[in-house]
Amino acid sequence: MNQDNFYAVIMAGGIGSRFWPVSTTQFPKQFHDMLGTGQSLLQKTFSRLNQIVPSKNIQILTNERYLDLCLEQLPAISESQVVLEPAMRNTAPCILLSALKIYKENPEGLMLVAPSDHWIEDEAAFKKDVETCFQSCSEAAILMTLGIVPSFPNTGYGYIESDKESVETIKPVLQFREKPDYKTAQQFLAEGNFFWNAGIFIWSVKSILDAFQKYMPDMYRLFNEGRETLNTEKEKGFVNSNYPDAENISIDYAILEKADNVFVKKATFDWNDLGTWGALHDKLDKDSEENAVVRAIPHLIDASGNMVYTATEKLVVVEGIKDYIVVDKEDVLLIYPKSKEQDIKKLLTNVSDAFGKKFT
Repeated sequence: MNQDNFYAVIMAGGIGSRFWPVSTTQFPKQFHDMLGTGQSLLQKTFSRLNQIVPSKNIQILTNERYLDLCLEQLPAISESQVVLEPAMRNTAPCILLSALKIYKENPEGLMLVAPSDHWIEDEAAFKKDVETCFQSCSEAAILMTLGIVPSFPNTGYGYIESDKESVETIKPVLQFREKPDYKTAQQFLAEGNFFWNAGIFIWSVKSILDAFQKYMPDMYRLFNEGRETLNTEKEKGFVNSNYPDAENISIDYAILEKADNVFVKKATFDWNDLGTWGALHDKLDKDSEENAVVRAIPHLIDASGNMVYTATEKLVVVEGIKDYIVVDKEDVLLIYPKSKEQDIKKLLTNVSDAFGKKFT
């Protein structure tokens, strides 16, 4: 296959509010070195995709306010590769816009869509899986996703139900299932043909544009009217004028749950969506008492199961607490039970109401 036909779109517009106080509106988690590796999550994602896709063919989809952060962290890209959303409209509109831009440049383009803030350890396995999907999408008009083999009955992820009868490596998707309750998640795992939906998609630009024409005709018309402006200096004006009129809808609801040509390949790599402090704790190496530490110099006494994170290297002394999130940032100290981590979004709202936007 011709690598010049490979394109990647990195979704980098989220706020990551469950990682407050590190992740804020002005500086979200994808721009932080959450694991203490020396690279931000966005930089790690770009580096991983760049092993497959040429630098010039990688787009970053993000909010206008993050343009400078993207260019600062990714010196290999030009400003024209950062596609700015003038309004938050979920994933379908920005994916359609990117597909139209790629199609105008290269109608033979094959497109990978991936979040900017996930962690994948085995990058060689990821590369092999993506190349397999690119090959399949170059041969047939299909929409593909990589499905993660569930390791436990997680109720925080959507699931993909694949065809149980298929013996092929790439299986037809029967349906996408919403986040289940615990009992339903247990049933999914027992069935053996369910995957976690990681939000990693692969297709030819022609196939995804055909799907938008069929299933989201109004949105397709809205963006297609500006096709002549795309990849020119007039693009920004067209996007700013029309993008806010697009429906606020995810690619899952807009296309994948409706289309009959969706397939899934079982991922052979490990994966973590790093969606919460608890997920980060699970990912990191831990001491004998199951404490995970990023950057801090820990002195932990009678403490276990804690997630300790500091913005700079400093001594952290903790005694007598179990299963807590301890985050020290320049202007905020958070000490919060891990069992309530899903409430951090609500906590963020409370802090904003009490103290304004200064800390959020």
